[in-house]
Amino acid sequence: MLTTLLRPFISLALLFSMATSAFAGELNVSAASSLTNAFKDIAQSYQHQYPGTKLQLNFAASGALLQQLVKGAPVDVLATADQDTMDAAEKQDLILIKERKDFVRNSLVLIQPMNATIKIARLEDLQQGAVKRIAIGNPASVPVGRYAQLALQAARVLPSIEGKLINTVNVRQALDYVARDEVEAGFVYASDAALMLDKVKVAAQIKIDKTITYPVAVTKDSNNQIEAKRFAQFLASPTAQAIFRKYGFKPL
Repeated sequence: MLTTLLRPFISLALLFSMATSAFAGELNVSAASSLTNAFKDIAQSYQHQYPGTKLQLNFAASGALLQQLVKGAPVDVLATADQDTMDAAEKQDLILIKERKDFVRNSLVLIQPMNATIKIARLEDLQQGAVKRIAIGNPASVPVGRYAQLALQAARVLPSIEGKLINTVNVRQALDYVARDEVEAGFVYASDAALMLDKVKVAAQIKIDKTITYPVAVTKDSNNQIEAKRFAQFLASPTAQAIFRKYGFKPL
């Protein structure tokens, strides 16, 4: 008799347990290097809100992340620093097109070491003889490098400074080079410069024709697409957006 009375409640409990387990598990998130600090904080907030989930974060240049995905790396969520890389992932049928969305913006800046004595206020100033090394993300795989290259081409200074450019594997390496005073200048995102205002200074805000927006998408081969969709949606939440603002990103 007692078992009969409890049967509906037992069924409801089982359904709730099944629904919860559908979300729970490990989620592999590959994100652009410039998202490192923000995503670490967001991951903590997400796991606090959804304690059944463990996020594994992988950071690299967007182009490198794409190559990892192409080669079969286990990735549930892909977040890049540009649209071109995500377009390439879409063309190769690696992501769910309907689950692709933009979640934050950024801007391009030219930075110098904090104690630099060389005055740089515009791109043309990079042609000075005193400027011998300029850190720039490798345009072949690093979005910030492509943005910088576009700006240099538009200003018609690229040919005259090409020999000064030091390619980096990601934006954080360019930031480190400037912070350690190993180069006279470097191109990074505003959010990266904000992390080391005690070691670098913004010499110029660089305008480009493209808006720097970050897209996120759920991968087609994800083993946990339900959870992946929920995390991607979480990036647009007030909690996540507040964290992005904290680290110098801009809202859409």
